[in-house]
Amino acid sequence: MARVSRGAAGEVMAARYLRKKGYTLIAANYRTRFGEIDIIAADKKYIAFVEVKLRSGAAIYTPEEAVTPLKQQKIVKAAMQYLQLHPSDLQPRFDVIAIVADDRDPMKARSLEHLKAAFDVGGMYAAF
Repeated sequence: MARVSRGAAGEVMAARYLRKKGYTLIAANYRTRFGEIDIIAADKKYIAFVEVKLRSGAAIYTPEEAVTPLKQQKIVKAAMQYLQLHPSDLQPRFDVIAIVADDRDPMKARSLEHLKAAFDVGGMYAAF
């Protein structure tokens, strides 16, 4: 069996989770000059720009702590560019899917938490 990177494993698990919860996946690994959005997904009300973070059980920090203010700014800028190119009537939202993986098998999650509206952009919503 081919070895899967931890990052790719996390994104696969997050995509499966979102589909199971009724989201439609729009894009994965959407790249712009500002940065990358791991997953763009939609439900009936929101277009969610999702950052996926996977850590091992032995990690010092939680997965969500890795979504720093600088990373948030990059995601917001990339989302703004996405929405300029692909207008949507849905409300934008910034989510984090935090996964703690099994230490021996990155495709097995010990825990998966979907943090909806994990961060906001304050006055930047005017840009949408």
